Amino acid sequence: MPAAILTPDPVADLAGLEPVETIKRRWPMILGGVVTIAMIVSLGHELLSAGLAGLNRTVPSSPWFYVSFALLYVTFPLGDLLIFRYLWRIPWLGGFIALNKKRIANDVVLGYSGEAYFYAWARARAHMVAAPFGAVKDVSILSGIAGNGATILLCLIALPLGYQLIPLPILKTVMWSACITLFISVAIVAFSKRVFSLPRRELWTIFNIHAARIAITSVLLALCWHFAMPGVSVGMWLFLSAGRLLVSRLPFLPNKDLLFANFAILIVGQDKALSEMIAFTAALTLLVHVLLIAVISAGSGIAKARAWHAA
Repeated sequence: MPAAILTPDPVADLAGLEPVETIKRRWPMILGGVVTIAMIVSLGHELLSAGLAGLNRTVPSSPWFYVSFALLYVTFPLGDLLIFRYLWRIPWLGGFIALNKKRIANDVVLGYSGEAYFYAWARARAHMVAAPFGAVKDVSILSGIAGNGATILLCLIALPLGYQLIPLPILKTVMWSACITLFISVAIVAFSKRVFSLPRRELWTIFNIHAARIAITSVLLALCWHFAMPGVSVGMWLFLSAGRLLVSRLPFLPNKDLLFANFAILIVGQDKALSEMIAFTAALTLLVHVLLIAVISAGSGIAKARAWHAA
């Protein structure tokens, strides 16, 4: 008697494919969860590594310091929120929370890990935007171009005024870095049709928002420093704020934080007070990161618990 010929069961085959499709549908949620866990681990590491030791330093007494700091903190995600509200009409609260997590991920995990998180967040909301990769990419590139443009402008202003204060080897590195930064920006603009996905009108709007945010954050940072150390004029702090932006954006500069600290002490003096103020500001930023992630996580847990009980 011939052996029975087994024909494949289409229902069983489809059932076997369901887990793969489920994973494909859920990968944005998985990626977002991985980045969130990495943020929590990184923040915990910073805390255990005495990241908040700066809070034990001299605490600014002026309430205007904390007002300026709060405005400075929210300006970063608020700029992105205005951009993506303009592009996708994302919700105010949900978008602001997601963009804060994007900012924290970039600060404490890895560069552009925040973009990966926000891309996953947008993909998980396909009803809001079908293909978010191009927009997220364009916004990130334009942020870099705006920062590079500000850096080149500051080089043109600052170097003729302060080149005598900079050691010759570092001055040469600054000039080479500025040239490379200019070349990269010009190359991106020259090949913009191949690089960017969004229409030119939207690109210009996004660029203007980035440029405005850079200017606003530079002023707010100078005000923070001024209210922490009122003995130094606002104009001097604006100069140092611009110098900090310049140092942070230029490639190939070794020990950028140390270089800026030494430059600031050279200009302002009061090395102990200045070092404590910078350490306190960095520690306060970390503390706000931790509190914000805790509040967001608690709110998400409460919402899920309510949804589970309602079901």
